[in-house]
Amino acid sequence: MGRPMQVARYWRHFKEKYRLIGGKCKSCGHVHFPKRPVCPECGSQEIEEFQFSGKGKVVSWTIVRNPPSGYEYYKPYPIALVELEEGPVVLAQLTDVDPEEIDFGMEVEMVTRKVREFEEDGIILYGYKFRPPIK
Repeated sequence: MGRPMQVARYWRHFKEKYRLIGGKCKSCGHVHFPKRPVCPECGSQEIEEFQFSGKGKVVSWTIVRNPPSGYEYYKPYPIALVELEEGPVVLAQLTDVDPEEIDFGMEVEMVTRKVREFEEDGIILYGYKFRPPIK
């Protein structure tokens, strides 16, 4: 019975996961991700959608060797705190990169990739990950 809840929640957050849509306060201009109903800086409820560029840099990172259930296929995999050009910091998996090449301050860009697959239902969930820019 829990599975339809997961899928429903996933679709409610479709824009955040596919297009990196956050919020921008109309009162103070603060941008945040994910979008919230109240500005974390000034408390205003005047929030509009904000499209992030998807570009940023690695602030910190680690390698996940014992992943949670459903993510065993990807192990080991790197996850990072990525500071977006616009300011917010997001936690995301790094992809298309050799873990030996990851470094603090490394430039990355958002890409859409498969996040998880529910084989019994045939449902594939996609979301954002980050990779080094293609040169």
